[in-house]
Amino acid sequence: MPGLFSAFTLKDVTLRNRVAVSPMTQYSCGPDGAATDWHLVHLGARAIGGAGLVIVEQAAVSPEGRMTAGCLGLWDDAQIEPLARIARFIKQAGAVPGIQLGHSGRKGSISRPWEGYSQLPPDHPDAWEPIGPSETPYGGRFPRGARAMTEQDIAAIEQKFADAAKRALTAGFEWLELHYAHGFLGASFFSPIANQRQDAYGGSPENRARFLVETFDHVRAVWPERLPLTMRVGAVDFHPDSHTLQDTVALVNTLAPRGLDLVDISMGMNTEDASVPFGERGFMLPFATTIRQQTQVPTATSWNMADPAYADQAIRDGSIDLLMLGRPTLANPHWPYYAAMVLGENAPLDLMPDQYRYFLAKAQGVPHASGFGEIPGRKPG
Repeated sequence: MPGLFSAFTLKDVTLRNRVAVSPMTQYSCGPDGAATDWHLVHLGARAIGGAGLVIVEQAAVSPEGRMTAGCLGLWDDAQIEPLARIARFIKQAGAVPGIQLGHSGRKGSISRPWEGYSQLPPDHPDAWEPIGPSETPYGGRFPRGARAMTEQDIAAIEQKFADAAKRALTAGFEWLELHYAHGFLGASFFSPIANQRQDAYGGSPENRARFLVETFDHVRAVWPERLPLTMRVGAVDFHPDSHTLQDTVALVNTLAPRGLDLVDISMGMNTEDASVPFGERGFMLPFATTIRQQTQVPTATSWNMADPAYADQAIRDGSIDLLMLGRPTLANPHWPYYAAMVLGENAPLDLMPDQYRYFLAKAQGVPHASGFGEIPGRKPG
């Protein structure tokens, strides 16, 4: 059975292992939304660290699609080259470059996390009017209601996703993920908590999925069939008034014959009034497994999956196909190298570039020389 360090092929793309760096917003752009040296170093370090796939943070498809004024965008051709530089480096380091496209919806126009992570007042110089499926406020730190989108707005945003996908292809990305989770625009349309529409985009699960399906179709039409097209979806909201796991299964089964290649399972996050078991190890894993079994679409997931043995077993028993890691790779950009040693892989140094491999090889088998101390099951180099 394949394990965490088995190769994974999807369409014409092969990952050297099953470890993927999840998109992590860095709030580090200028007002133009272009990637900076920070993004190059941040993402490049994780590619050097041995991951098979490195996905760039959510790139907004329009200026009002950002969360903050410091968020990444891909709504303009001028944003292509800074991202192309990053894609080239990720690929040179042996990983596959991916990018996530999204729109913040009613969670937009906020301050950076370390500046309060709350909605800006309308008269703030960095503020704009958020949009969403309905005027329903998110609540909590996001008290402002959004402007309910017209059908013309919906059609325009769907086209912006396709335009951004074409720019991502030009920039050299080989893996594309659409963000339909975390309370952003796609998730808001899908959840009855956020979506109070009475037209073709609201009401039944099929209608609430319409924006997601149409946006997917727009992107699929311009994204090459040979390259993976995936989505991150909020499987559930951990709230009785929101969508169900079976609603999500139905969405995946709708998109699979339309060209969905993999589904990245996370939470909807459409309300702060949810009972999320954040302290439990792998609490999203059962949802990912159910979706994989009931749709036959490859799945990935994250959330409290940083124990190498636990993650490896999830791959080996067929619960998921790919591991998504976020914050664990912030703590340790070389998590794959560490995990290989924990799991007793014969050649964890194969994950390292030549500039590191030579010197780390000299430390193999020397207690504490690697900086990780004694690793159970580790085989001497």
